[in-house]
Amino acid sequence: MKKAALLLLCGALAFCACQKDPVPSKDATLDGTAVDVSSLSTSAQKLFVLNEGGMGSNNATLDFLRFKDGQYVTGAFKKMNPSVGAGLGDVGNDIAIHGKEAWIVVNNSGIVEVISADDETEIAAIQVPTPRNIAFDEKYAYVTSWAGAFVTYGADYSVSDSKNPKGQVYRINLGTKKVEGTVEVGYQPEGIAVYNGKLYVANSGGISSQLAPNYSYDNTVSIIDAATFKVEKTVEVQVNLKNVYADGKGTIYVTTLGNYYDVHSGLYAIQASDPTQAVLVSGSGVKEEFSHVTASCQVGDAVYCVGTEAEFDWSAAHQYYAWSVKGDRVTHYPIMLDGTPYGICVLEDASDLHYIIVGDAGDYFNPGTLSCYRLDHNQNEKLWSVTAGVCPGHFALY
Repeated sequence: MKKAALLLLCGALAFCACQKDPVPSKDATLDGTAVDVSSLSTSAQKLFVLNEGGMGSNNATLDFLRFKDGQYVTGAFKKMNPSVGAGLGDVGNDIAIHGKEAWIVVNNSGIVEVISADDETEIAAIQVPTPRNIAFDEKYAYVTSWAGAFVTYGADYSVSDSKNPKGQVYRINLGTKKVEGTVEVGYQPEGIAVYNGKLYVANSGGISSQLAPNYSYDNTVSIIDAATFKVEKTVEVQVNLKNVYADGKGTIYVTTLGNYYDVHSGLYAIQASDPTQAVLVSGSGVKEEFSHVTASCQVGDAVYCVGTEAEFDWSAAHQYYAWSVKGDRVTHYPIMLDGTPYGICVLEDASDLHYIIVGDAGDYFNPGTLSCYRLDHNQNEKLWSVTAGVCPGHFALY
């Protein structure tokens, strides 16, 4: 009996010896600035923050907020990839998660960076000319591209050089990280969403608006059949389209920036079942006209926006309000934001409390700030602020 007990004990010790402690992530030793995340109930490990940087300054950076210990770590890509001499590159334009990978669109550098979402180490760098935004299906990443469009001004503000081809969507194999095709869309495409075998592309015409003969923005959404990878329909919306979201229930939402003069920004809805027209989203609330969009994001089947009624007047500081749409319900929140909101992220928890994280670009040249507010119908309390990189504007939860 004693021998049996001894053998059992030895076996248990041997089993325990074979068990390995969880290997910590390579970035676990990166220290940052401590912020209070105790009230944020989320199953995510990190919130990635992509700071655009300044055009031509090669100073795009990647930060993350680690929810486990509330550490806000700046410059994570450079710290985890010291051998990548140029760092993340010039103008970080979008970031999205697919599986255990983070895909980062770096506009002026013409690169889509693929990194480990666990530890920010580089997996691949894929060349795409002037890429803008990214979306996925089960096999491909789809990246909108301005296809090299640009405009250069002379000393007297006249156009000295320009290139204005129609935009493209690049199809990249998720496994091989190789480009496997392109399709032409409208001028200067921005946001892209995938729903039910279709790709929805928001065309801005940001370069076209500055060039002869028409000096006009694009105002269309290109609908691409993913199977054939061809444009099957074009829907007119409003000028200067920006982001596009699919709510997963048949509605495609598109934000527009307007013309900064007499056409306001807004949020429009297109029904995937009958994509023949776009309808401006508005609703009853404190003010009916509170439906402008400076920055936006999607959480599940809801789209959140911040906007300002005085978006044509840049002579004074603005106040920004927050609102959301989910199905037929439009909600306006009694919260006013100052500064320069450049991008937003909303966290929802099980208790139906919402938190809005706002990237403030400040003067667009120096490091901006990230602030977290409780988004409710009471005090909308500001919980914390932390210094980010230059122009913090894009977010991804992992």
